Amino acid sequence: MKKLINNVEDVMKEQVEGLCLAHPELKLSEDPCYVYREDDRDTVALVSGGGSGHEPMHIGFIGEGMLRAACPGQVFSSPTPDQILECGKAVNTGKGVLLLIKNYTGDVLNFETAVELLHFEDIPVGSVTIDDDVAVKDSHYTAGRRGVGATVLIEKIVGAAAESGADLERLEVLARGLNNKSRSFGVALRACVVPAVGKPSFDLADDEIEFGVGIHGEPGIKRRKTGGVQSLVTDMLKELLGNTGYSRTVRSWNRREGNWDEAETRVEDFSAGDELIVMVNGMGATPASELYGAYREVHKGLAAAGFKVARNLVGNYCTALNMEGFSITLLKADAETLTFWDAPVNAPSLRWGQ
Repeated sequence: MKKLINNVEDVMKEQVEGLCLAHPELKLSEDPCYVYREDDRDTVALVSGGGSGHEPMHIGFIGEGMLRAACPGQVFSSPTPDQILECGKAVNTGKGVLLLIKNYTGDVLNFETAVELLHFEDIPVGSVTIDDDVAVKDSHYTAGRRGVGATVLIEKIVGAAAESGADLERLEVLARGLNNKSRSFGVALRACVVPAVGKPSFDLADDEIEFGVGIHGEPGIKRRKTGGVQSLVTDMLKELLGNTGYSRTVRSWNRREGNWDEAETRVEDFSAGDELIVMVNGMGATPASELYGAYREVHKGLAAAGFKVARNLVGNYCTALNMEGFSITLLKADAETLTFWDAPVNAPSLRWGQ
């Protein structure tokens, strides 16, 4: 294993410290560990987090127009409830805290525990679980579909809505609606190396890829021959556009009753003529040139199917350490969604506008 690290036990701590030194507008709480920005405006505080190793998600997206704070766990391990609790208390300005959670079992358990703890502290709190991966439903890692690349898009759009002054209830509704309009699918050409393990998390032959891989290297639908990028993207789009007619269970915190409600929500289907925000996302070790080659095929494939690419992102946004591969995320957009997408953002890893 060759990595730019010192001790394996200090990887997360030292890398988070480095981020805050490089971006002094970000503040670091060391015990418990969370990263935040100071903002005295009385808007809802948007908080996310999860295991380290997916950078720049989430700590790279703390900034005006996006997250107020993020809680990093150890590599591929969830942050603890006390991290999330103290973070929420620190950034609450009185308008409440909204937690955005990727659908992995540990993340959901610890963030939902933090929701209850924040409620007992008399802090208005809500949460939305993101489960956009259409490759796998139910596994050893999650109940339901995994939360992956759409998290980035939702953090941006909901962050802009929070900046506009939207209240907690409105932001919850917006985030759940965006989740129901989002789909992602990823592939791996080579596995990542987790520092504590010191070797690739799985083996692939030189002519094999993992089709439908998760962002921790979890298995996908199958292993298949590599082929060219055109045929690969064609098959990925079939999975993304062909998943229709399914529902998901939505859990929401009932602030009045102090308990969890559950409801079945049908995921929106995609139809020719829809406008889309498209992200072609690198897994950490894929050259930018190859990502643009993949985006070319995605754009052509969507246009041929009658869709309009309204906005796009191409680059490393939701990674898996040094995994070689990429994912495609599609989000069906309307005028309001695009307005919030175009609003200014000023975070270390996403910046545009004034």
